[in-house]
Amino acid sequence: MMHAPSNKRTAAENGDGGIDVVLMRSLGNGEDLGPIVRYAFECGKPEALLHQLRNVVRKKEVEIEELCKLHYDEFILAVDELRGVLVDAYDLKSSLSSENLRLQEVASALLLKLDELLELYLIKKNVTEAIQTLKVCVQVSKLCLACNMHVANNRFYPALKILDLIEKDYLQNTPLKALRKVIDKQIPAIKLHIEKKVCSEFNDWLLHIRSIAKEIGQLAIGQAASARQGDEEKRAHQREAEEQSRSGVNPVYALDCEHIDEDSVLEFDLAPLYRSHHIHTCLGIQEKFCEYYYNNRLNQLNLDLQISSALPFLESHQPFFAQIAGFFIVEAQVLRTSRGLLSESQVESLWDSAMSKMKSVLEDQFSHTNTANHLLLIKDFVTLFGATLLRHGYQVTPLLEVLDNSRDKYHELLLSECRKQIGDILASDTFEQMVIKKEYEYNMNVVSFHLQSSDTVPAFPFIAPFSSSVPDACRVVRSFIEDSVSYLSYGGHINFYDVLKKYLDKLMIDVLNEALLSMIHTGNLGVSQAMQIAANIAVLEHTCDLFLWQAAQLCSVPLHLVERPHAGLTAKAVFKASQNAAYNALLNVVDSKLDEYLALMNSINWTADEAPEHANDYIHEIVIYLDLLISTAQQILPLDALYKVGVGALHHISDSIVATFLSESLKRFNLNAIIGIDNDLKMLEAFADERFQSTGLSDLKRDCIFRDCLVESRQLVNLLLSNQPDDFVDPVIREKDYGALDYKKVATICEKLKDSPDRLFGSLSNRNAKQNSRKKSMDTLKRRLKDFS
Repeated sequence: MMHAPSNKRTAAENGDGGIDVVLMRSLGNGEDLGPIVRYAFECGKPEALLHQLRNVVRKKEVEIEELCKLHYDEFILAVDELRGVLVDAYDLKSSLSSENLRLQEVASALLLKLDELLELYLIKKNVTEAIQTLKVCVQVSKLCLACNMHVANNRFYPALKILDLIEKDYLQNTPLKALRKVIDKQIPAIKLHIEKKVCSEFNDWLLHIRSIAKEIGQLAIGQAASARQGDEEKRAHQREAEEQSRSGVNPVYALDCEHIDEDSVLEFDLAPLYRSHHIHTCLGIQEKFCEYYYNNRLNQLNLDLQISSALPFLESHQPFFAQIAGFFIVEAQVLRTSRGLLSESQVESLWDSAMSKMKSVLEDQFSHTNTANHLLLIKDFVTLFGATLLRHGYQVTPLLEVLDNSRDKYHELLLSECRKQIGDILASDTFEQMVIKKEYEYNMNVVSFHLQSSDTVPAFPFIAPFSSSVPDACRVVRSFIEDSVSYLSYGGHINFYDVLKKYLDKLMIDVLNEALLSMIHTGNLGVSQAMQIAANIAVLEHTCDLFLWQAAQLCSVPLHLVERPHAGLTAKAVFKASQNAAYNALLNVVDSKLDEYLALMNSINWTADEAPEHANDYIHEIVIYLDLLISTAQQILPLDALYKVGVGALHHISDSIVATFLSESLKRFNLNAIIGIDNDLKMLEAFADERFQSTGLSDLKRDCIFRDCLVESRQLVNLLLSNQPDDFVDPVIREKDYGALDYKKVATICEKLKDSPDRLFGSLSNRNAKQNSRKKSMDTLKRRLKDFS
């Protein structure tokens, strides 16, 4: 038990040997002992570490003692030398004290002189500072004087530069406090005075620029109008060249060297604005001025956008749009040339506000405008306004959309005016062939509308195949095309040919054709008038291609596109149908007149005792009328129409003759009456053959000639005069000789055929075998027809 502590200490010493080695190595290398100390405390052995440190200290003390023992002799020698040096130092001190006393005695007089010198240097320094102060004050005073002169002469920018110079370089360095205080107080006052003065000048400029904005806008719009006129003249020359090339003439080209410098005309003074902006920038209140400028210009714009109620819009629209154009031309120039005064977003905001108001004004005014020309005048000026502002970078599409939206209304008004004009033209027309006595009349009424049949100028007086309403109507149509192109041009649509074609068709069909049909159906027309209307419609049908060609030229559409199949006007086919209506109306008039002559058949003795040797009186009247009719038609109508008139008239005569036999008023007739009708038909057939040849209708190579139109009445008469009328029931003979007859009609007519009244026993004595055979054949036919019924 007594050896236990000893064993523990030995174990501890053995266990801590590692710490001792590490500790010594760290001390030898001059390393930090912190990690070793931290390790000892973490292991719970601080006492062991402390013990090792004490051992280290004892070891170091031993080393120091050994080192001192080793160098003891050298140390003693060093102490002796040091004592010797101390003795020498005391000697030196004594010598220095004596020298110092001697020096003080010598320098006393010099010190008095030095004090006087220092005092003089101090005076010099004060004088120098005073001079510098006066120089600074003089410079500041000169700058203040120059600033006052600049302000008095309205040269604000150099005045502000001087104020800035004083503030930066002189104000803080001014030695006189009173002067510095005065200057410090006056600088803000001067700046405020400059600001007020510049604002006053700027306000005057605002009034001036608004007063001349209308003139600026009018000049700019005038330039746009001149440019448009130049473009139109170039297009006109191009169309003329195309027409010459089309007609085989070599076109002559010319170089147009005329040039207008647009910007040279639009000059207005922005110097006051630039000056105000620059001065406010120098004052450090640029944003305030920019806001002030924008608000004032916005107020001016709102005033400009107000419509004058004292004048009609037709009279006030040009000043209205010119004022707005001038406003935005100025703003475009300001945006382009002044840095930071306006932003693009601000200008766009102003333009959007103006655009909204202008759209509203135009829509309202267009809704109350009832004259096409007024709409066109407003539209033309608005498009010039749009072209002007588009050149200055503004978007005008919404404005053009308003014009496009009023397109239908404009054309409805234009069509209404054309309808009235054409109605007046047709009402004043006598529908007689136009007699042209002078060449200029020929060029004006015929050549200008390509209505001539050849390029050779005819002899005068020249009788045109149309009446005066045709060239007058053509002038209305041409004017309509030009007005329509004027409205559709420079709008939102680049290619408006199809739109123009649609409205042109509407004019030709709904206005011109309807007016002609109204004349045909409701007018109390004579034969020559009906013929002339039919001839006029044929001419108007021919003009459809001309008007479409003119429209294509004005729209700058290549002619090969117009000449394509199915590219023409629908009106051409409508006029074709209207020609048929005119021919039908003509035939109705002719039929009515023929009915007057055919009514004379009632005076025929249908039961005459003897057969007439000549034709009846009514047929002479009919032939005379037909001769006049065909002669008139030959002068007015083309061969096709002449053929239709002749065929229609002869068909009506034939049908009327057959209808007379079927009439209930005719109870009976005999063979002598049939012989008279046969004479009538022979006379009519001879006239038909002669006129068919003399009029040149034989050149048409038609299957049906004039004589063929009388076939029904001729076959009926042939049947009634036939010796074997019962051959009618033979299908072969009927198809060959009586194919135009209807057996029901034949049955009715044959029932009315009676012999002449019998004298007492007379008929028995005079009747021969041939008559008996014919009578039997007729009785057989009547019986067979009854069986068919």
